[in-house]
Amino acid sequence: MERIDIKLVSTEINPADAIEFVTDKGSGGLNVFIGNVRNHTKGETVLKLEFEAYKPMAIKEMHKIALQALDQFEVNKISIQHRIGTLFPEETAVVIAVSSDHRDASYKASRFCIDTLKETVPIWKKEFLENGTVWVAAHP
Repeated sequence: MERIDIKLVSTEINPADAIEFVTDKGSGGLNVFIGNVRNHTKGETVLKLEFEAYKPMAIKEMHKIALQALDQFEVNKISIQHRIGTLFPEETAVVIAVSSDHRDASYKASRFCIDTLKETVPIWKKEFLENGTVWVAAHP
């Protein structure tokens, strides 16, 4: 049984795909984190974002995060999906779905996955604001 699903894509992410992957008869808890592009940051209007990644390393790091979560928490399956390319407000940039026998483990593992992804995965974003552009870490 596959327990990990990792995707780095340039097309729209469908959260239902991640949910479908982690759903099984043994899992009573399923937690889904969806990170969307918002229309503002630090008091400025966001027009769009451009995400770039060093793909081989990003995929490797996302897989490593999932393995760590499986090891640290009592979870059954994990899906981590991140989008690259140009995204506009309301579009989904990242989805993390985790299933477990009980809810607490899926909550903890989901939080661990997004927080670690922010810290370690080589994904960068360029914010296009009304007053200019700026490169920032993908998930400040």
